Amino acid sequence: MEKLLNLLGRPQEKLTTIHIAGTNGKGSTAEFVKQGLIANNYQVGMFTSPSLTGLRGHVFLNDEPIPEHLILDIWSEIYPAILQLDDMELHPSEFEIITAIALFYFVDRTDIAIIEAGMGGREDTTNCILPILSIITNIAKDHTAFLGDTISEIASHKAGIIKSGTPVITGELCQEATEIVKKEATAKQAPIYRLGSNFTYHALQGNSITWMQSPAMPYDLTINMPGEHQKDNASIAMMALQLLTRAGFHLVISKVQSAFCRVKLIGRFEIVQNHPLIIVDGAHNPAGISRFLETMESNYKYMDRALLFAVFKDKDLENMLHQLQGRFTSITLTTFNHPRAASVTEMQQYGGEMIVEPNWQKAVNKMVNPNTVYFITGSLHFISFVRDYMNVNKR
Repeated sequence: MEKLLNLLGRPQEKLTTIHIAGTNGKGSTAEFVKQGLIANNYQVGMFTSPSLTGLRGHVFLNDEPIPEHLILDIWSEIYPAILQLDDMELHPSEFEIITAIALFYFVDRTDIAIIEAGMGGREDTTNCILPILSIITNIAKDHTAFLGDTISEIASHKAGIIKSGTPVITGELCQEATEIVKKEATAKQAPIYRLGSNFTYHALQGNSITWMQSPAMPYDLTINMPGEHQKDNASIAMMALQLLTRAGFHLVISKVQSAFCRVKLIGRFEIVQNHPLIIVDGAHNPAGISRFLETMESNYKYMDRALLFAVFKDKDLENMLHQLQGRFTSITLTTFNHPRAASVTEMQQYGGEMIVEPNWQKAVNKMVNPNTVYFITGSLHFISFVRDYMNVNKR
């Protein structure tokens, strides 16, 4: 990645950026920060993954995905550099190329760009940037085949985005992860702001919170994204915006408050059909499943609930399925067209009363009972297929 960017004139050094890592909550936190900045008339780039809307869905300027013709224009500019790396036996991956396109696109178009890590942090493709702010939303077990089997190993990867002297914000972390992050921040003389320690919030009625960080005055915030965890994400985003004001960004808090009310994110406890009610959620690891179930119980406690589930095979299938069992009238296991997708046979081995339907489209088409709330969860790649299918086949 460094060699590719060197050949392209190091576009990352021409940008003001925020870097976000974490097991869950990266996309939501980034969206809160982005909307707060847009509401104050800043031009904001966003690089996110995975995309639920195709190639263009990785790269945004404000709320608009990168135009197709600009992808082609930038591709034609960077293609000679890719050929050079191919000749050196350093073939860049698809994700590395998409990241380079995003950085190239943001130059001269953005006041600030929010860059979401793809996996981990320390060795992630996106860790080529020099941000003015780093964010680690949370740390839990995920991608263990790549990041390690322990919280300490995973935390070390996430903490790798911390840069020398650059402030870092974290969500509430377990003690093991906190020690790793604090050690990295101390070694790099990076000021650290931790949710629950350096800033906090009090939950109010409904989806409102009072955010506080001494000596800053408290602010009331209302969010419309369901789930208690979104209050954490909004609080982290508010801390980020506070630090940006100290870095010279001019933000009117009332505009930020209004923007937070409007934040929505596709694929995160998203209602995709009302009759019957069908909700999709990209809960793709045990921590995500836990938050998905908490949100479901808060909103649909006394209703018949049915689940359709598909996920990548390198996830903690046993833990995820164990959490899901006993919470639904029925659970249907399915799979989807991706080399990393778990087969229904791989999931069946963990037992429980579960229906098997390898064809997920057929399973979706059976969601017709008006007295049942249907949930579809698992891999975000799977959720993207479902959303596309339902958009084409409106019922």
